[in-house]
Amino acid sequence: MQKPTTESVSRTGARRALSRAKVAKLLRDADLRPTRQRIALAELLFSKGDRHLAAETLYEEATKADVGVSLATVYNTLHQFTDAGLLRAIAIDTSKTYFDTNTGDHHHFFIEADNEVIDMPDGYIRVDNLPEPPPGMEVSRVDVVVRVRKKQA
Repeated sequence: MQKPTTESVSRTGARRALSRAKVAKLLRDADLRPTRQRIALAELLFSKGDRHLAAETLYEEATKADVGVSLATVYNTLHQFTDAGLLRAIAIDTSKTYFDTNTGDHHHFFIEADNEVIDMPDGYIRVDNLPEPPPGMEVSRVDVVVRVRKKQA
């Protein structure tokens, strides 16, 4: 079975309110049981277009929306969504991971001063001449994160 994508739900920043039925179907198509907490977190994640957020940010949004979840549940849910192909994890360093609702091939800027991840415009980075992977392995994806900061005077 092909992994579901959120492309029909959220592409290029299009903001759409998702019905609970659509969110539940998205989860079922990803072989995830549509629990109350997963549905609530998925609604927060996917109803605001393409975005990059840390678990702590989603937890804050859930708290403001009166969704009763722990930070551990948010982390677990984000990793379950990533494993199911609904999100893409972007590891900035060993202590910070952002989750991207746009799972298509694209690269990112990391704005150091703001701890913010933004999409890079398409067509500027071309990755070629990769070495052969070890025997029995294949390249699944190449992630490019360009760290940026304000110019120093």
